[in-house]
Amino acid sequence: MTGLQKTRVAGIAPLIAVCTGYFMVILDTTIVNVALENMRLQLHADPLARTWLVDGYSLILASLLLSAGLLGDRFGNRRIFSAGLLLFTLASTLCGLAPSLWMLQAARVLQGVGAALLLPSSLALLNQIFTTPKSRARAIGAWGAIAGIAAATGPVLGGFLVQMLSWRGIFLVNVPIGLLGLLLTLRVLPPGRANRQQSFDPGAQVTGCLALGLLTFLLIEGRHLGWLNPLIVGSLAAAVLATLLFLLIEKRVSRPMLPLALFQRPAFSFTTLLGLLLNFSFYGELFVLNLYFAQVQQLDAFHTGLAVLPQVGMALIGSSLAGRVTGRYGPHLPMFLGLLSAALGFLALSIAQAHTPYWLLCLPMLAIGFGTSFTMPAMTTACIAAAPEERSGIAAAVLNASRQVGSVLGVALLGMLVGVAEKGAFLAGMHTALWLACGAYLLGLLCVQASKARGEEGLQSSHSMKDNADERNSIARNHH
Repeated sequence: MTGLQKTRVAGIAPLIAVCTGYFMVILDTTIVNVALENMRLQLHADPLARTWLVDGYSLILASLLLSAGLLGDRFGNRRIFSAGLLLFTLASTLCGLAPSLWMLQAARVLQGVGAALLLPSSLALLNQIFTTPKSRARAIGAWGAIAGIAAATGPVLGGFLVQMLSWRGIFLVNVPIGLLGLLLTLRVLPPGRANRQQSFDPGAQVTGCLALGLLTFLLIEGRHLGWLNPLIVGSLAAAVLATLLFLLIEKRVSRPMLPLALFQRPAFSFTTLLGLLLNFSFYGELFVLNLYFAQVQQLDAFHTGLAVLPQVGMALIGSSLAGRVTGRYGPHLPMFLGLLSAALGFLALSIAQAHTPYWLLCLPMLAIGFGTSFTMPAMTTACIAAAPEERSGIAAAVLNASRQVGSVLGVALLGMLVGVAEKGAFLAGMHTALWLACGAYLLGLLCVQASKARGEEGLQSSHSMKDNADERNSIARNHH
């Protein structure tokens, strides 16, 4: 066996360990959707509570990602990743055993904390293990492919578990996966580097959580309470104030939770925005699509999971291919093609009516799934390439935080558009939601082209990215 082959084999086990935790996090973003109707009936939950079961998890995940990224940089990413695996597995057990709605929602919040510890540390570990741009791009492609497998498995597995057992099975399935991931992590992952100089930023953490939580609250509850309701208006004002305070704190503290200097690099700012737009559209539309098949086409949980399989299943193919294309040609090409494909898919899917033949819906779903998954690994590679290596943990956290904020807002806003019982009103809201999703991807496409025209670093070829990364890390070392 040659030295190169040994290196590849040695890198497979850590990659599997990292991807196991990521698999569970993504699985829980899609497996829950098909069980919502079953949970609503058994736990007597209203439509708003159903939305909170999805967004409560994503909200906590988004709110804590930046702090989790700092924890990874401070204490070592393997240690934080292991803690996240343990907590996520425990929280999944509590979800599966929850005797009431409020206890389920509380356990979902705990799941979000575990997921927040897992996400940035998993990406930072890949950045540390795979040191060349080509190997890193392929590793991130595999990481994205695992997300595709999880997203594709979620609806079908969730529907099967609901039909054969109950909604509790969709959470308990995480327990053996989590224990396996923890065992692999402790055995094969390197300890990682710790930077004890990193400090916490409680003021920014509190104001950031308040801003995101209040914004989510008013989007979910606004249609129910009325947009001019004093509680909704007050929430909007408080969210704006919390956002301003967050930015003010981060500008003044010596060691901010969110280093604003990272956003001085246009490629980093662009990919962070793109992450928000992608998750806003994809997960918001997926939430609506599950409700469409369940409420309008009257499919049970298992057949709803099968119905959305073309969209989530294409994520595996798109992510796998994106890693190779990004490693060879750089991030621009897969991002451009992926965004264009998905935008056209959203537009075509807006033809859906109550009795539209299923085969007419398959092609748009395939385009959305492929386009989104083809874009994600390239976007991630560009983002990580735009940050110094010693800030990889917080850079990964910022990107994942923007994505989770997009998921929260997408489910809240697009879900609000269909949050009525009448079939005709549901379809009108669904069409509006799909047009919004298409518009978000077109905006991302324009940003990609504008950034490419300016020759921004994160969108260059893999060879140029390596040269710039070496130069950037050399400057950072000299500065320290």
